[in-house]
Amino acid sequence: MVNLDEFKKNKDFLICVDSDGCAMDTMDIKHFKCFGPCMIKEWNLSKWEEEILERWNQINLYSMTRGINRFAGLSKALEEIDKKYCEIEGIADFVEWTNTAAELSNRAIEKRIEETGSPIYSKALNWSLEVNKSIDKLGDDEKCPFNGVKEGLEMAQKYADVAVVSSANKEAVVEEWERCNLLGTVDCICCQDSGTKAICIEKLKSLGYEEDKILMIGDAPGDRKAAMTNNVNFYPILVKHEADSWKEFMNVAINKFIGLDYKEYGKIKENEFLDNLK
Repeated sequence: MVNLDEFKKNKDFLICVDSDGCAMDTMDIKHFKCFGPCMIKEWNLSKWEEEILERWNQINLYSMTRGINRFAGLSKALEEIDKKYCEIEGIADFVEWTNTAAELSNRAIEKRIEETGSPIYSKALNWSLEVNKSIDKLGDDEKCPFNGVKEGLEMAQKYADVAVVSSANKEAVVEEWERCNLLGTVDCICCQDSGTKAICIEKLKSLGYEEDKILMIGDAPGDRKAAMTNNVNFYPILVKHEADSWKEFMNVAINKFIGLDYKEYGKIKENEFLDNLK
């Protein structure tokens, strides 16, 4: 397993896979116990905690913005909080930055702090670091892969290069995949420090893969959008039907993909994905 800047094409096919909520059953618990509560603490929002946390989960888990980058999710939540509950200093600049920046990561935040000196970036970085600490404190039994993931990725590696393409913190992804004995099932890891998911797929594609020989596996609209932006195939892991989705990947999807017969099947799966998030 190597980083994106070290990775080289080995096979004709490429399969990209998201981590949280797709391969790893970690998305709900991280938002319930880490992301939302850390935002409440950092911005002193306990007065409105219940309704703000409910809205945080709606933005990040149960709507068409499911799975967005942590700073993009924070931006959306803080913008609403600024309008509805209390003033958030620097929110307009932060929203503009998250909407336009090529990279949304701790590293990018640190650079932004140097460029602007705006307190909101320092608070966002502190929030992100506290989120990482909270995630580290979660029990191992709360951070496990969905049934069928290891078998599915091992099968995928027989035919394709396999890359994790995630908007999550790289250190957390590597720790989880290593602990769950999944690192051996992937050839490359691309996280928020490598750019957005669309940019990561674009960089991987530039190594020489044909568009119809690239597949993005994901559970969120952002995964689908990243695939569409690069004109590559998308296979959805359906929320609350994850194990069944991985089983179908092994039994049906991978054969369609490798056989270059994925287009019509992919449309059917995409419609199922959209219906499942309604």
